[in-house]
Amino acid sequence: MSTYLKCDRLGLAYQLLDQVFRSDFNLVILNLVIEHLMKLGEYGFAQKVFRKTPVWDVMTWNLMIRGYVRNARFEEALSLFREMLGSDVEPDKFTFASVMAACARLGPCNHALWMHGLMREKEIELNAILSSALIDLYSKCGRIQTAKDVFNGADHSDVSVWNAMINGLAAHGLPFDAIAVFSKMEGENILPDSITFLGILTACSHSGLVEEGRKYFNLMGSYYSIQPQIEHYGAMVDLFGRAGQLEEAYAIIEVMPMEPDVVIWRALLSACRTYRKPELGEVAIANISRLKSGDYVLLSNIYCSLKRWESAEGVREMMKTKGIRKIRGRSWIELGGVIHRFKAGDRSHPEMEGVYKVLEGLIQRTKLEGFLPETELVLMDISEEEKEGNLNHHSEKLALAYGILKTSPGSEIMISKNLRICHDCHTWIKMVSKLLIRVIVVRDRIRFHRFEGGSCSCEDYW
Repeated sequence: MSTYLKCDRLGLAYQLLDQVFRSDFNLVILNLVIEHLMKLGEYGFAQKVFRKTPVWDVMTWNLMIRGYVRNARFEEALSLFREMLGSDVEPDKFTFASVMAACARLGPCNHALWMHGLMREKEIELNAILSSALIDLYSKCGRIQTAKDVFNGADHSDVSVWNAMINGLAAHGLPFDAIAVFSKMEGENILPDSITFLGILTACSHSGLVEEGRKYFNLMGSYYSIQPQIEHYGAMVDLFGRAGQLEEAYAIIEVMPMEPDVVIWRALLSACRTYRKPELGEVAIANISRLKSGDYVLLSNIYCSLKRWESAEGVREMMKTKGIRKIRGRSWIELGGVIHRFKAGDRSHPEMEGVYKVLEGLIQRTKLEGFLPETELVLMDISEEEKEGNLNHHSEKLALAYGILKTSPGSEIMISKNLRICHDCHTWIKMVSKLLIRVIVVRDRIRFHRFEGGSCSCEDYW
């Protein structure tokens, strides 16, 4: 079957599947078929097998749910789990581990609370895998204090529990907390692994702790005899690049014992955009084999920031020729168990009139307080979301306006975004948090930003 699918011979694959169902029913074989299809990325085909199977056991459900998570079909995984709850098959620890992974990627906090409550209701004992998954889930839905509470009550004998906590703290821009957990880990004689160090290096990178990052990178090999992998070198490139030490970042790439991957070159390219280094940016671009829209945009922005308009236009023309469009910003907010989604300049939401009314009012109030839109961003990026007319209508601003419209004064608002938050929105949301005396949490592609009293937890370093 896998051979037929790889050769795009779907008809023959279906014929073979029909033969399987016409023969004596064997759930073990069908479970193996589902597992294999999911590994091939054929989740649609796996679903057809699942639906045709007359009887399902817990393994069948688990293979489907885990397969959906593996293929980044998180909403399908959650939907199938809800269906499972209505069946006569009880979920087990493996089911909950997979579903929590899906919920962590989706973001809404109600999923975390629901999952945790279900495990208590069904008296599922928290082992290392489930404790790690629950810490990761609460961290990724913005409840870092709850994640700490779960960690404090968990069995600390497995390194995965420590790793989940360190990575959660890193994502929330709490490097000293992450380092403290690492020190406690050493004190309890738990040996760190490569994932532990990746979390510590990420924490240092997100907060500009260059010397600390260098120390832990060296500690890996010199004390723990852990060979740095490509992800660790990437974290070091990101660490130096974010701190403006681009020569150091490039030096890491040159001495790496393995070929740098696209993630590393993109980290360098992003740093070149921030610190306006077009020559090194061109080197990064030349080493990215399959360029995406963001790569072109970053290079174009570098040229525009230096007023090299012809070079910038050349990049834009190349994008047009290749039919490449910039990824559009999308943000979402969960209220009352419903996820509301917004795109830049969006007017499709049924309550958009009220959203824009709130947003325009906030824009006027922030301007009176001295806020100036960062129009340099418009000059550097002439795509949809960065045009002058849309600068005030970025997706995270629309989501925030909706949150303010629908929630009571003083309550916390949490927003998720598919891209990195821009400087203009970051500065504006800081001011809104001060004006409205609200805590606003934004989970962007890179990390969490907690806005409160006119400042952000990232300390303007992200």
